Parts: sequence; structure tokens; C-alpha cells
Amino acid sequence: MTADDHSGHTCRVCGGKVAEFIDLGQQPTANGFLLPHEADQVFLFRLAIGACESCTMVQLLDEVPQEFRYHADYRYHASGSASHRRHFQHNAERFLRTELTGPDPFIVEIGCNDGVLLGSIAAAGVRHLGVEPSTNVAEIAAAKGVRVVTEFFDESTAATIRAEHGTADVVFGANTICHIAHIGSVLRGLDTLLAPNGIFVFEEPYLGTLIDGLAFDQIYDEHVFYFSATSVRNMAEQYGLELVDAEHIPMHGGEIRYTLARAGARTPAPAVRLLLSDERTRRMSEPETFTTFGHTVTMIREDLLALLGELKAGGKRVVGYGAPAKCTTVTNYCGIGPDLVPFVCDSTPAKQGHLVPGSRLPVRPPTAFADPYPDYALLFSWNHAEEIMAKENDFRTAGGRWIHYVPEVRVR
Repeated sequence: MTADDHSGHTCRVCGGKVAEFIDLGQQPTANGFLLPHEADQVFLFRLAIGACESCTMVQLLDEVPQEFRYHADYRYHASGSASHRRHFQHNAERFLRTELTGPDPFIVEIGCNDGVLLGSIAAAGVRHLGVEPSTNVAEIAAAKGVRVVTEFFDESTAATIRAEHGTADVVFGANTICHIAHIGSVLRGLDTLLAPNGIFVFEEPYLGTLIDGLAFDQIYDEHVFYFSATSVRNMAEQYGLELVDAEHIPMHGGEIRYTLARAGARTPAPAVRLLLSDERTRRMSEPETFTTFGHTVTMIREDLLALLGELKAGGKRVVGYGAPAKCTTVTNYCGIGPDLVPFVCDSTPAKQGHLVPGSRLPVRPPTAFADPYPDYALLFSWNHAEEIMAKENDFRTAGGRWIHYVPEVRVR
């Protein structure tokens, strides 16, 4: 089945005209891993993005209903990576040290997943609430002692939370806010929920990383928006909020941690002005920049398919390493199936025994990687490259080589 086709697109933030600049073809939902007998039930939609000519917000053109993306069988577990666990532990410690120091502080996390951050907050005895629509990961969070409600966050949810718990000193979201198409309702909810001097902190993939790093596989159904400091500032201003800090963080190959507050409540950090200036200098929101990105991604596809074809013709064995959402985008866009990559290894038990959506690559446990080692490993989880390559040193010792495809196709 496929999503309805739409002609003409208006910005979800400001209502302006959105100009398309890349089309990655018909794609399934990126985390919709299916069992082999379910493979024909895949939902398809046109994966294309464009930029608003008014507020500069980059966004998906066609939207997948959120109920298709977040459900009782959601496959992504934020605690699955050691680097993620460390990152969110540091985040929790930071909030406890800075913003959650009053007599009865309260933090709300939008999309708390399996409680990787709020578990530490709960252990510190601080009032908190996770808002998580996927029941399976919400249950994992609850088992860690996290208080969680299984809902989508919007202005109605925010009003209910305020009525029961009062205002929030911090509202946090990580790799979540860019997923929410009804962003206006979220921001109106913040107006309801935030304390007068409260902050909204969210960490999301950075448009600059996407463009400069040619990380086209960061484009998938869950990522509705592709934020820059410029577009976040413009968005915030429409809802009485102000961008007061912007910090580069290394997560997922390069993200920005944005901090919003009520307009005039806090003095913006110098980092905001510097990042906005840098985006202007780099012409990040210019149509020519987006056009060049689209053309270069097409070349990456051609180069990757040529390499995989050559290796197959030479009798070399290639397997995939990691089955993140990014894997779905690149395999479907490039047409990489089991004929070129017979399977992909992933440490997430919920994905093992399933197929990568659309491309139907079988997902096997990490033990399959060394049984025996392949000649080449196609690294889909490239944002964890150093962690993975250090862990798999025996593969390199055995003569194995890694295939990377962003920002260009290369073998290491």
C-alpha cells in the first residue's frame, strides 16, 4: 500500500511555499521491520524533502501518519548503544546540577523511549514524566522506575500534565522533536507547560551535518524536520519563544542541542549569534546549496552500486553492519538487496530474525558477523564507526575491510 500523492506543499511551520530538492523514491517506514512472512505488507510513501521559501525550514513533503511510525512494536531502543547511555547520563547530571535545583523541580521528556535519560532522574528522586507513544519501550522505561504516560505530546497532553503536575522547569526531547509533524501544537503545549523561567531543550540532527556530510540516509519517515539554527529561531519566534542557546554535540554524526525559553526571559548565549552568522556565511539555506546536495547524493548511489557490483563479480562477500533506520533509506534508494548484501548484523534483539523494510535484507545477530568473517562490511551504523571498528578489530586483523558511503564511497 502507498501513501496518497500530494501536489503542492505548504510549510508545516509558517504556511509558506516549500520547494522540493531531493526525491529518494518510494520508501517504507524506516523502523518497520517485518518477519519474512509479513514482507509484502510494507507501507510505502514518496520520500522527498524541500525547504520553505519563507522561514527556511527543511521538511518532508509527504507525511506518514504517526500511528504507522510509533506503536506497540517500535524497534528502536535508545539504550542499545554504550555511547548513547553515556551521553544521556551526562545530560541527566547536567540538568540535576543546573536547572533542577529548586525546592520541587519537575522535568518532562517528550519521547522518553526506554528511559535512558529519565532513569537517572528517577534515581535522583526528582519529579519527572516521560511522554512516550510506543507502549513497548514505555514499558521498559517504567520497569526502570520512570513515570511515563503512553501518549503523543501536543497542546492537549500538555494541559493535562500541567493540571496534574504543575509547570515544568525543563521540557526535553532527543531525536524526537524533528519527528513531530504537528509542531505547532507542540509549541503551543510548551506555552502551557513551561514555568515562567523554564527551558525547552531538544537535540536533533543538524541540517549542516546533513548537507556538509552528505548524510542522505538521515532522511526517512520519522524525520519530518531538518533543523538549522536559523529555522529554529524563526519557528520559535512565531510562538513567543526565543532561541537562547545552541550547542554542537557529536550524537548521530553531528547534532545541535537547542535551548528555547520564553521571549525575553533569558539572555541568549553568544553561541546563538555565532551559529546564525556561520549559517549565513555557508549559504546553508540557499536553493543552490540544496540543488548541489541532491546531485551529489545521486553520484553516491551510482558509486556505491558500482562498487558492490564489482565486489560481487569478483567473488567477494559483503555483509551489512548495523540496521538503524538509516539502513532502510540507503538500501531502498540504492536498490541494495540480498543479491548484493545477503544479510545485515545488528545487536538489537527486536530486529533480529526480521527483514530490513523494503529491501528485505535479513537481520542476524552480531555472532553471524564472524561466522565466518566476510571480505567486506558495509557500515550502515556509520555514526558509531569508531566504537564499532574498535570492537571488531579481529575483523580487520582477518583481512576484512569496511565500506563507507558518506560523505563519499570509500573502503577502509
